[in-house]
Amino acid sequence: MTRTSLDQADEPRTISGGHLVARALRAEGIDTIFTLCGGHIIDIYDGCVDEGIEVVDVRHEQVAAHAADGYARITGRPGCAVVTAGPGTTDAVTGVANAFRAESPMLLIGGQGALAQHKMGSLQDLPHVDMLGPITKFAATVPRTERVADMVSMAFRECYHGAPGPSFLEIPRDVLDARVPEEDARVPRSYRASTRSAGDPAAIERLADLLTRAERPCVLLGGQVWTCRATDAAVELVRELTVPAFMNGAGRGTLPPDDPLHFQLARRHAFGHADLIVVVGTPFDFRMGYGRRLSPEATVVQIDLDYRTVGRNRDVDLGIVGDAGAVLDAVRQACSGRTGNGAAGRKQWVQELREVETAAHRKRLPRLRSDARPIDPYRLVHEIDEFLTEDSIYIGDGGDVVTFSGQVVRPKAPGHWMDPGPLGTLGVGVPFAMAAKLARPEAEVVCLFGDGAFSLTGWDFETMVRFGLPFVGIVGNNSSMNQIRYGQTAKYGAERGRVGNTLGDVPFSEFARMLGGHGEEVHDPAEIGPALRRARESGKPSLVNVWLDPDVYAPGTMNQTMYK
Repeated sequence: MTRTSLDQADEPRTISGGHLVARALRAEGIDTIFTLCGGHIIDIYDGCVDEGIEVVDVRHEQVAAHAADGYARITGRPGCAVVTAGPGTTDAVTGVANAFRAESPMLLIGGQGALAQHKMGSLQDLPHVDMLGPITKFAATVPRTERVADMVSMAFRECYHGAPGPSFLEIPRDVLDARVPEEDARVPRSYRASTRSAGDPAAIERLADLLTRAERPCVLLGGQVWTCRATDAAVELVRELTVPAFMNGAGRGTLPPDDPLHFQLARRHAFGHADLIVVVGTPFDFRMGYGRRLSPEATVVQIDLDYRTVGRNRDVDLGIVGDAGAVLDAVRQACSGRTGNGAAGRKQWVQELREVETAAHRKRLPRLRSDARPIDPYRLVHEIDEFLTEDSIYIGDGGDVVTFSGQVVRPKAPGHWMDPGPLGTLGVGVPFAMAAKLARPEAEVVCLFGDGAFSLTGWDFETMVRFGLPFVGIVGNNSSMNQIRYGQTAKYGAERGRVGNTLGDVPFSEFARMLGGHGEEVHDPAEIGPALRRARESGKPSLVNVWLDPDVYAPGTMNQTMYK
């Protein structure tokens, strides 16, 4: 029997699970997904084409997850990676774990065998939710096609519960491929509440009292200052109250390098002599010596998005849970209502720290300008610092060589420093560069790799070429996993110091050229700057392979607690 046009008009319009995913992503503001293809997830691609979402296909799922993490850091919006079931999802675990420790909001969508084949041994079937649960803020399976968009929005909401973090959603193949009437499938579009808590008003007033009375205050501006887009609030408070500022992680660049209250090398002196230390958006983890680097005589205040972080590993005199920008702005306003804010009496304290800072820089200056061959890592990172412009996003991906850069490289603006974060994951460089260039095509992206770190995800250099994403890559090459080598040598002696950590002498410039990029080898320190400029001018993804002295270690490497 032939159906009439009237019969067809009466039929409800239907939509597939994959298209519901795409609609939900678009409603969330997602304009790019990072993925490696698999049969379980292709209907999502079809939906993304219809919704105008760019599909960036990479060569390894770890890269997809890292890129989603990096995209969130750059844009302030959650990133999204889509991977297939089984090994596709397990390959992405490292990227999710890194985002979890770095408090980066992203959604990983993983495929799964059909619900109709549950526990039957379908292709690539694994208990993904059980595996991802401990390293996400939310992990679940979508049980029905009608629930797809609803659960995508649910997963995104959970990314912002407390401190941000990743979520995971598993979608079985038959749920993804099935079609349901559009009227039965809700696509949430307005479901976000403000998360900008300014903290307890009484605590705000108390911090204002402490700041106005302190003679030697300092503040550490951590990653949450950038996560909360709190740059303006932080800068205004620091300048109005004349509070010396130190920055770490994504908080670097909050103050420009030439600001009189920007400090980098005097941190130990400040933490040992301050009478008030305000720590914003930084946990007392290994990077802070678990809080033991702060003077026991100082009054310590901690501001964080996550209640569980405040006072962990070290007692605090005042803890405030809230958005860094909202809290700092409220404190500044509370201080402005007082007769004096204490700023006038801090000139001597600021001068003391500036003298310490200047002395530390002068002590290091001969190595920053060293003409030694093999090249001193300090010379390399100094050249990078000189090379960066006001619009250069700097990415560090490595161990010992990136530890050097943390002491020398100064991003010129907020949001222009990216590193893996406290998980210390190697291999983030290429995916972070990919995300940064896609999100900010007008910006220059500069990435320093250790030779070991680049090797982990370096094949996606080809993805950068394929998508036309130029960046300046520098490999600090010492043919070693040098951060580990130092510890082994210190513990077991030089005769066993190279077991399991020695790499081949790889000319990475040839790798770059083979894949269609720009590459150069540098053995002479005088050629670092010219080579970086040629890489910039090439307009291509590039690798400048700089041969470093393998027997020189960063102070941060030698002082790591794991070697004590």
